[in-house]
Amino acid sequence: MDHLLIIGCGNMGGAMLAGWLAAGEDPARLSVLDPALAEAPEGVALYRSAEEVPGSHDAVLLGFKPQQLGVLGPALQGLTEGRTVCSLLAGIMLEQLAAAFPQGAAHIRVMPNLAARINKSPVILAERGLDTDTRAATFELFDSLGSAVWLADEAQFDLVTALAGSGPGFVYRFIDALAGAAADLGLDAPTAAALALATVEGASALAAASDASPATLADRVASPGGMTREGLNVLDEDAALRRLLARTLAATRDKGAALSKGG
Repeated sequence: MDHLLIIGCGNMGGAMLAGWLAAGEDPARLSVLDPALAEAPEGVALYRSAEEVPGSHDAVLLGFKPQQLGVLGPALQGLTEGRTVCSLLAGIMLEQLAAAFPQGAAHIRVMPNLAARINKSPVILAERGLDTDTRAATFELFDSLGSAVWLADEAQFDLVTALAGSGPGFVYRFIDALAGAAADLGLDAPTAAALALATVEGASALAAASDASPATLADRVASPGGMTREGLNVLDEDAALRRLLARTLAATRDKGAALSKGG
């Protein structure tokens, strides 16, 4: 990919743009089409309408809401013809993407999360129609945002999105709940919030750097008959935490399937 046009640069598109620039990407290789964006980073061209785009791009990244595809798709045909079409549209499958942009050279589903801003995002990729060179270039571009992975079975895309794309939201909710629980038990709220955040940050960094699994690390923290073990017993009782998260991921996955059907 020599030049990527980002169409709709909201929270996710903006995070990816910031991540690419932080990774050293030449801003001249990136441009944005967004009538609502106040300004683009220095060196990144910003266009307010499709008519303004000079057509020098060879790939586009669709960053608007999936519900807008039916309205915006027809107006974007000229910008996608002969180009690689990358999509952030949750629930929109490759077949639907190809149907919406039939003149695209290839079609790619992309699912990062907001940690792309700091180059710490998993990036899930599924494709249709890429040649070998473009596939390699695509992987290199998105891998710079963290860690890219090609998904062989698109049927798993909604589940993977629930885990890696929506997952940060669930982690943030956990941090908030951990702090809130401590505050409910008598700790002042600012201290509880600071300690909860530092605890999760340190634990996740250690897990990422360790050869041991998170389950093993949890057992290392918990001495037999000790305080941590008593708390883990609450979380582990009847697999309560795991069952709650299974329901959470299933609901998120099923919403992706509903979006693909217009729901």
